[in-house]
Amino acid sequence: MQRFNALLNQPELVAINARNKETQIAQNIWGAIAPDNLAEFSHASSIKNKQITIFADNNAVAAKIKLFIPSLLIKLEKQGCEVTSILVKVQVKSTFTPKPKAIKKLSPVAATSVQTLAKKLSGTALGEALARLATKT
Repeated sequence: MQRFNALLNQPELVAINARNKETQIAQNIWGAIAPDNLAEFSHASSIKNKQITIFADNNAVAAKIKLFIPSLLIKLEKQGCEVTSILVKVQVKSTFTPKPKAIKKLSPVAATSVQTLAKKLSGTALGEALARLATKT
């Protein structure tokens, strides 16, 4: 157990833990003052030298935050935070989530028409393909 505690008290881990606490404090402040639609697409990094650093997910969010800077500074002042400026940076998220493909289905009328055509063309490759298509209703 002493070895484990010695590992946790290494200077590097203590510095990382302090940085995480700073980030959490900044994020709590940002969450309290930011408009909901902007807070969803941005996060606070730190407060240093009376300046809070905000990372936006894209340029549009960054531009919108920059428009709100005067009112955000007033909100920060009302909360008792000693912040005199807001630095906005764009940090694009690297994970891209593709939209799921929508499953297309035939209407009942179209399915019966395709099925009728598949029966006329039975025994051919096209007839078999149309028969499979007709089942997607």
